[in-house]
Amino acid sequence: MIQFMLLFSRQGKLRLQKWYNAITDKSKKKITRELITTVLARKPKMSSFLEWRDLKIIYKRYASLYFCVAVEPNDNELLTLELIHRYVELLDKYFGSVCELDIIFNFEKAYFMLDELLLGGEIQETSKKNVLKSIADQDLLQEEQDVSRSVLEELGLS
Repeated sequence: MIQFMLLFSRQGKLRLQKWYNAITDKSKKKITRELITTVLARKPKMSSFLEWRDLKIIYKRYASLYFCVAVEPNDNELLTLELIHRYVELLDKYFGSVCELDIIFNFEKAYFMLDELLLGGEIQETSKKNVLKSIADQDLLQEEQDVSRSVLEELGLS
């Protein structure tokens, strides 16, 4: 089971975090700081898997972002690496060649995609097509709400 997922830049700025266990904010900050420092200190040719505390850390760098996932010791590293890749493919397909700014300015979409892909730290949906359809449906719903809100504002009823 996935314990948490972090996205951070090469400069060490946290861009997205998703925790699947109840942990105090103080512990989250400490874990995040330690992991970012550990991963950024590693050389590019080193393995993307590392043992850290009682967890396995699997990370992958795409452009200027690191995608870092912590799993239980008995979980499959390659499956986790594939999950990271699937998430990046979804982001790429939705944003059209995703970059760090897409994550910064559309973080709610990035979280929504992650929530469609994972549920409670386990894989919920493996089909990219189904996840993208859910996101398109949500975008359509949001657009309809925006249109109805603007009509009400024009009529002075908001």
